Amino acid sequence: MLVDSPPEQRAETAPAPPTRRAARALGLLLSAVVLVLVALASIAIGAKSLSPDQVWHGLFHDTGTYGDVVVDERLARTFLGLLAGAALGLAGAVLQALTRNPLADPGLLGINAGASAAVVTAITYFGVTSLTGYVWFAFLGAAAVGAFVWFLGGGRGATPVRLALAGTAVSAALYGYLQAAMIMDDAALSKMRFWTVGSLASATDSTVLQVLPFIGVGLVLALTLARPLNAVAMGDDTARALGADLGRTRALAMVAATMLCGAATAACGPIVFVGLMVPHVVRSFTGPDLRWVLPYATVLSPVLLLGADVIGRVVARPSELQVGIVTAIIGGPVFIFLVRRRRTAQL
Repeated sequence: MLVDSPPEQRAETAPAPPTRRAARALGLLLSAVVLVLVALASIAIGAKSLSPDQVWHGLFHDTGTYGDVVVDERLARTFLGLLAGAALGLAGAVLQALTRNPLADPGLLGINAGASAAVVTAITYFGVTSLTGYVWFAFLGAAAVGAFVWFLGGGRGATPVRLALAGTAVSAALYGYLQAAMIMDDAALSKMRFWTVGSLASATDSTVLQVLPFIGVGLVLALTLARPLNAVAMGDDTARALGADLGRTRALAMVAATMLCGAATAACGPIVFVGLMVPHVVRSFTGPDLRWVLPYATVLSPVLLLGADVIGRVVARPSELQVGIVTAIIGGPVFIFLVRRRRTAQL
C-alpha cells in the first residue's frame, strides 16, 4: 500500500500557480540575457586593453594582432567558461539533491581529487606536459574515482551518507598522494601549481572541442533527472512511494555529475565554490523544485565563472588573477552569509 506523503512534501512537487511559473520563466529568460552580456564582456575585456572597434575587427576581420587576441584567446576562453560554468553549477545542484546535503559540491564525492591525482600522475610518471594530455588523464581519473566511490557507497544500494563518507575518505587519500608526489618531483610541482589554482587562461579550440561531448551529454542527462531527483530529495521512503527507482536515479546522477565535473576540472583545474554557491542562491528564489533549480544553475553558474574571470583580468593588469582565486575570494564571504542567513531562518 502506498503511503501518502506529508503536506509539505506534496507542496514541493505540486504544480506551481500560473503566476509563479510565469515569474520563474521570466527570471530564467532574464538570466539568459545576463549570461549573453557577461559573455560579450568576456570577449571585449581582457588584460590587454582593446577598443570596441578593435574587438569588432578582431572578431569579424581577423586583422593580425587583434584577431589573435580576440579569436584565438578570448573567444575560446569564453566558450570554455560557458561550458565549465554550466557543468560545475549543474553538477553541484545534482550532487546536493543526490546526497540531500546542501553543502555538497563536485569535490564531495572525490571527483576533483581523482582528476588532480591523475594529472600529477601523468606529469610525474608519463612525462605529459600539454593541456591536451591533461584533459584525458584528468577525465579518466575523475571517472575512475566516481565509479570507485559509487562502489564503496554500496552501488545500487548506496545511500547519501555512505556516498558522502566514501567520497570524503577517497579524497583525503588522493590529496595525500597528490602532495607527496609534488613534494618529491619539482617538475610536477612547477606544472601542477598553475593547474590546481583553476584557470581559463590556457583555453584553446582543441580544449573546447575535447570537453564539449562530455559536458553536452552530462547536461542533457542531468536535466532529464530533475523529476526523479525531486522524489529522491524527499527521502527514500517517500521516493519509493512515488514510484522512483532509487538505484537507477542515483546511478545516472553519479554518471552525469562525473561527466560534468570530470570534463570541467580536466580543462580548467579544480575551481571551487561555483558548484556549491550557485545552487544555494538559485533555491532562494526558485524554491526546492529541481525542474527550475537545474536550468537556473546551468545559466547562472557561467555568469559567475565568466564574471570572475573578467574581474581577474582587470584587477591585475597587465597580468591577471586566475579565475579559481577570484571565485574563492568572492565565494567565501558569500557562502558565509548564506549559511548565517539559513541558520537565522531556522532559529
